[in-house]
Amino acid sequence: MMINRIHFLLLCCLLSGLGLIGCKTKQSEDGPKKIAIVVSTLNNPWFVFLAQKAEAKAKALGYESKIFDSQNNTALETDHFENAIASGYNAILFNPTDADGSIVNVKNAKAAGIPVFCMDREVNSNDAATSQILSDSYSGCVAIGKYFVETLNKKGKYVEILGMVGDNNTWNRSKGFHSVVDFYPGLKMVAQQSADFDRNKAMEVLESILQAHPDIDGVFCGNDAMAMGAYQALVAAGKADKVKVFGFDGAEDVVKSIQDGKIVATGMQFPEVMAQTAATFADEYFKGKRDFPQKMPVAVEMVRKDNVENYAAYGEKE
Repeated sequence: MMINRIHFLLLCCLLSGLGLIGCKTKQSEDGPKKIAIVVSTLNNPWFVFLAQKAEAKAKALGYESKIFDSQNNTALETDHFENAIASGYNAILFNPTDADGSIVNVKNAKAAGIPVFCMDREVNSNDAATSQILSDSYSGCVAIGKYFVETLNKKGKYVEILGMVGDNNTWNRSKGFHSVVDFYPGLKMVAQQSADFDRNKAMEVLESILQAHPDIDGVFCGNDAMAMGAYQALVAAGKADKVKVFGFDGAEDVVKSIQDGKIVATGMQFPEVMAQTAATFADEYFKGKRDFPQKMPVAVEMVRKDNVENYAAYGEKE
């Protein structure tokens, strides 16, 4: 009987390697649960914070966890998912690189019986992820749009620097902003360009735009890294005291810059809330729960000079 069982397990894993059947042993089923944390990039402090908080919560709940960096590359993200599936991870806390391009990875995990909980960024599918915990970027940028209009006195030229074009957050933030600003004919957008949520790219983008439009009055950026890059470009051009810069995220350097009067405002996201909720949902899934909200919005709060003392990096002061 022992020889037959060994032969069976060898045949099972051989067929699994050929993609014909799954191979689960009793050890993989009864061993400690493992949670993979796959994030779009660790080249941005905001995502580092998100990943670390997810990892810390997973470990506090008693699970093994590991962070995987996709480096904003869907092919590398696919490698991470394949690794997580093959290595017996039991859940994936996921920050996608692309709303459309990442769907197949989530569906592959689902087919393997692994729940996926999206954090901050979503995939364009209502039946792939187990749940998606997302900042309410649209509403947050409606508030920023109103303050932008007020600060610029309803007139002037401005630039919009977009994030990654494949990320729904980019467009939700832009749409929220324009749902307000576009009603004021005295405000004219002279340029709209992507900088991929990257600080250095935003600096280069605005430097280029300033050559064609040196007389702008405001810059709206889809995240805080780009806001800091835009501010650097304005400093280099000698225009930092003339152009109003707005961001979105609640990063530490922008909170400090608002205190110092360099950046006008930002939308404060709460990555710790999203990360901890995703890890908690995974824990509840392991314990049998299945009725999770397909999308769970997390409110965004506007931070500006008159309330910045209430905030720290990525959230309210404790």
